[in-house]
Amino acid sequence: MFLRALPKLLYIALPLFCIDQVVKWLVAHNLPHVGWAHPLYPYGGVGVFKDFLGIQLAIVHATNKGAAWGAMADWQTYLMAARIVIALGLLIYLLFFCRNRVLETPLCLIVAGAFGNIVDFFLYGHVVDMWCFHFWGYAYPIFNVADAVIFIGVLWLLLPRFFRRA
Repeated sequence: MFLRALPKLLYIALPLFCIDQVVKWLVAHNLPHVGWAHPLYPYGGVGVFKDFLGIQLAIVHATNKGAAWGAMADWQTYLMAARIVIALGLLIYLLFFCRNRVLETPLCLIVAGAFGNIVDFFLYGHVVDMWCFHFWGYAYPIFNVADAVIFIGVLWLLLPRFFRRA
């Protein structure tokens, strides 16, 4: 059944994409870029909580010109081309070829996040990241809503036993 996943794309992926873009716009236009000039919490951003069971969270304005953790930043154009091909491939698969309803929701999450980061390249020239977590002294790499949505979608695909119906 072709286009069976369209409602999920409209009700899951589109709102997540919009939330991601609004949060990125707010961060990019209202917070200074995080840098070495802000070594202490909240790192030039907005502190959400500090030392909540050893965890701290700040909303900051960081940029990422590469893939995860800034990898391949020198290959930004090629990386973007690969992202576009993969995201379009997933979208086409989801709309026209996916016959497994269990895969539809996690693929919608991955597509929403992928397109969120792709749009950043054209709007800002890089991906805008904002969630700065420190877990018990470990500074987790700064990420954004789209990254979190992609992670949840991939986790959902890799750990299907947690999402099966009884």
